[in-house]
Amino acid sequence: MVHASLRMLIPPRERAGVVEFLIGFARSTRFEPGCIGCRVYRDLEQKKGIMLEELWKDEEHLERHLRSSGFQKVLLVLELSLAAPEISFEAVTRSTGIETIEEARCCTTAEGGIERRPRP
Repeated sequence: MVHASLRMLIPPRERAGVVEFLIGFARSTRFEPGCIGCRVYRDLEQKKGIMLEELWKDEEHLERHLRSSGFQKVLLVLELSLAAPEISFEAVTRSTGIETIEEARCCTTAEGGIERRPRP
């Protein structure tokens, strides 16, 4: 699995159009083969910040997507960024959920150390 994220700082006058474009892009991307998910986020602390997050089944599907004409338009949007965009691609080898929190919280000793208990 591959996690891709693109974060950019968009000028206020361009923001509404960029968000609208990215939402449409995310909706169509979700139907591409190998796409597990695609979302657009606004940064609540840095008002100019917008992030596009994608999750892909594997690198092959991601690379096909990166060569698409739709993604070419995303590259043009990145050029509007007020600073160098933050772009990251991460290979995910393991993914867990709430069980990780439960395990961490149930195994801490009063002294702050970790006591590993066998799972039932």
